[in-house]
Amino acid sequence: MKAIRVSQFGDPDVLRLEDMPDLTAGPGEILVRLHAAGVNPVEAYVRAGKYTRLPSLPYTPGTDGAGVVEKSDDPVFTPGARVYLFGSQTGTYAEQALCAPGQVYPLPDHVTFERGAALGVPYGTASWALFNRGVVKAGETLLIHGASGGVGLAALQLAHAGGVRVLGTAGTPEGLELILKYGAAAAFNHREAGYLDQIMAATDGRGLDIILEMLANQNLGKDLGLLAPRGRVVVIGSRGPVEIDPRQLMTRDADIRGVTLFTPSPAELSAIHAQIFEGLRNHSLDPVIGETVPLAEAARAHERIMSGNARGKIVLTM
Repeated sequence: MKAIRVSQFGDPDVLRLEDMPDLTAGPGEILVRLHAAGVNPVEAYVRAGKYTRLPSLPYTPGTDGAGVVEKSDDPVFTPGARVYLFGSQTGTYAEQALCAPGQVYPLPDHVTFERGAALGVPYGTASWALFNRGVVKAGETLLIHGASGGVGLAALQLAHAGGVRVLGTAGTPEGLELILKYGAAAAFNHREAGYLDQIMAATDGRGLDIILEMLANQNLGKDLGLLAPRGRVVVIGSRGPVEIDPRQLMTRDADIRGVTLFTPSPAELSAIHAQIFEGLRNHSLDPVIGETVPLAEAARAHERIMSGNARGKIVLTM
C-alpha cells in the first residue's frame, strides 16, 4: 500500500509518499481500505513538532478517514461495510488503516467517502464543544468565530439543527456566503473594522450566550466584551498566548472553557457519534468539502490548511 510517512518533524515537505507492506488484521481488529482521509490543523502542528503530544518517528499522520471494511471478525463491521474513522492504530494518510472497534463508525449509503472523511475530528469537536463544554441550549445566541472552516461549519450545522440562533464570522466574501447558506442568521467579516459593534448590534446589545473560538490568541480578549451575563467562551483553537482582562469575566459571571477530544469517555464518544449518524440520516448534517487533494500531495494540503483561508474541509483522496 501507499502511505504518507514522516521521518522527522519539520515543514510540510517532510510528508513523503512511500510504499509500505499491506496491513494485516489480527483478532479484534478491523482493516479498512481507505478512499479518503481528512486533514486537520492539529496534524500540521504535530508534523511541525509543535504539539503537546508527539508520536514516535517514523509515523503515518491522520485521524479521520472513510472507506470499506476489508477484513474483520467484528459482528457489526463486516467486510464490505461502509465506514468512517475517528482514529486508527496506523494513521489515515494511507490506502489502508488498522482500527480498534471503537474507532470505526457506520457511514450511510448517501454520504460520499470524501464527506465521510470530514466527520470525525470536525463534527466530534463541534459536538463536544457545543453540548458538553458549552452546554448550549435552544433559543440561545451563539457566535462561531471562524465559521467557514471544517469545525466551524460542523458547529453551525449542529447548532442550527438544535434550535440555536447562530452568528458567524469569516474572512472572505465566499466564506460569508457559505455560512449563511448553512444556517447562520447573520455573517460578519472579521477583517473589517467595526465588525464587533455589528455583532453586538445583532444581539440588540444584550451580548452572546456562547462563543466558539478557533483562534484564541487573536480574539479571546475581544470576545469577552461580547458576552451576555453568564456567557461562555469555548476555546477550540489557539496558536499562542493571549492577554485578557479578568474583570470582563467577573462583571458577567462568565466562563472560558477549553476543548480537547482526548477527555471524552468511550460512552461520551459513542453518544457524539450517534448524534452525528442521526444528523447524517435526517440530512441536517452535510459535511462541506472545500478541496480534495491527491494523497501524494499531502504537503500542499498542510500548506493550505494553515493558510487561514480554507473553506470547508480539506480531504486527501487515494
